[in-house]
This record gives sequence, C-alpha cells and structure tokens, in this order.
Amino acid sequence: MTNWRSAARSRPDGEGVLDRVLDVVPGSATDKPALYSSLKMAVQVVTDGERDPIANMANAAALIWQYLPDLNWAGFYRLIGDELVLGPFQGKAACIRIALGRGVCGTAAATREVQCVADVHAFPGHIACDTASVSEVVVPLVYEGRLLGVLDLDSPRPARFDEEDVAGLTAVCAVLAPALAH
Repeated sequence: MTNWRSAARSRPDGEGVLDRVLDVVPGSATDKPALYSSLKMAVQVVTDGERDPIANMANAAALIWQYLPDLNWAGFYRLIGDELVLGPFQGKAACIRIALGRGVCGTAAATREVQCVADVHAFPGHIACDTASVSEVVVPLVYEGRLLGVLDLDSPRPARFDEEDVAGLTAVCAVLAPALAH
C-alpha cells in the first residue's frame, strides 16, 4: 500500500498524487482501523493546500463513497445561519434544508455529538430523504469551537455503523474540518 503521507510530502506541485489516491484499493471492511487510516490519509492528500471548502467536501464525499461499503448516501450539510444546508454528496437527491435539532443531522449539529443510529425508523423526528435508508451515522464538523456542518452517511443495511465507524469517521472529520474553515 502506498504511504500517502510521503507521497504528499514528495510532490513538487501535486502532480500525480490525485491519481495515486484514486487508484487505491480500499481495504477489507473487516479491518476497519486500516480502512479508516487509508481514508484519512486520502482525505489529507486531496485537501492539502486547497482553500475552497466546497471542493474539499466534494472530494471527501467521493472518497468516502469509494472507500466505505454498504452506503446509499454520503455527504455534507453546511451550517448556514441557523440551519443545515445541503452540501456536496454522493447518492440520491436529498433534503436541502434541515433545522437544528430536527432529525439525525439536526440533532448531531445541535448537540455537537455523533449520532450513530442502528434503525432510523425508531429515531424520533427522523427525516426520510431516501426511504431505502435504514441506519445512519452523523458526525459534527467542528473547528476551533465553531460548528461548520455535519458529515452524514446512510446505509440500507440495519445497524451498518458501529463504534469503529464512529472512531474512524471522527478521525477523518478532524483532518477535514480545518480544510473547511476557510
């Protein structure tokens, strides 16, 4: 497996690095720590030096879609004023605006706590953007104490997400948040 940190450091102008990131073969879903380590490094590479938060979210959503199995939606909601507004994503068309405190995304944003939901139909106030979604994990994106938005992943598989996913996605978001704060 390519060491993405050394690839990023050795690049004079970024040429070829994106190709190396996109050529990666994601690890087995049974080795989640290795999978998330690779995903985190790939996100670091594609966001390094890029100041546009929309471009960074778009590339991160694409990488998450590429790396993680059993997803039917992966993307971002940005905090604009006092509501979450749809950002870059992979999957079916989605709800555009979500009030803070409403649904899984709004709850994660309002509490600034990860929401890992095994059965979204049992979640009070769940917003069904895609009726195929059964489980969901939402990670708040916080940088220097400021809420920027949330990362939202949906799966058609019940209880798709677990504590390893929460830990891995939290680490990915910690790397990504500074690239979204511009």
